[in-house]
Amino acid sequence: MAALIEQDLIGGAQMVLLEVADLDWSLAEPLLATIGALAEAWQIPMIATVALAQIDGAAALLPEGCVLQCQPSDSDRMAAALLLRPPATARLHDSARDTDMVRMRRFQEEVARIAESLARLSRADMGEVPALVRNDSIAFRPTDDEAPSAQEIRRVIRARRMRADYFQAELFADPAWDMLLDLFASELEHRQVSVSSLCIAAAVPPTTALRWIGTMNESGLFERRADTNDRRRAYIGLTDRARDGMLRYVSAVKRAGLNLA
Repeated sequence: MAALIEQDLIGGAQMVLLEVADLDWSLAEPLLATIGALAEAWQIPMIATVALAQIDGAAALLPEGCVLQCQPSDSDRMAAALLLRPPATARLHDSARDTDMVRMRRFQEEVARIAESLARLSRADMGEVPALVRNDSIAFRPTDDEAPSAQEIRRVIRARRMRADYFQAELFADPAWDMLLDLFASELEHRQVSVSSLCIAAAVPPTTALRWIGTMNESGLFERRADTNDRRRAYIGLTDRARDGMLRYVSAVKRAGLNLA
């Protein structure tokens, strides 16, 4: 541990890879806290691999920019490293690397699409629906018959889960939307959502869910909230932008006489 504090060592590092999944939490916790703080101070990209039971504790300890992984595949590891540290020099053509880059590009494009869709619903220049305009001081409020309830959103989530009884779940994997629905329902219920709980709601492998959480955070749709009573826990919530977008979406769907999906 002392060696990591040496300026000559960490100052020349281009990336920090920390694997604590096989460590007892009593050992993993100080490692994550210390190395995470060093990586943040020196602005060095960091990837931490943890066990399923360690997700919430690690999320609370690590800096915002750290990539958190759980049970990652080799492809997951490679994709995270490529995103954090793009190659500085030309290299021979590598078809496997190209495939991973294409996958990650599609992943980023999908997040950008969702973010833009929600942003469109929140823009003040929506002339076709002037009643939905909001500014920094006036928040959007749906009419009584348009106001969503937690029960409605939970029913949508249950219906989406039932598809797995009849089709392969991978065919309909949509973790960003599943997590948005879960967080929206939880906020209507005035309930906090832990990182590990949100990973379960995403209905995809843990590392995939964690990657989406990080990307949605960077896109301004999710925000990390510290537990004021326990520094070892962190929660995830919707930003004002995402919450407003979800309210507008539900209102628009109901006004059109459609079902939430």
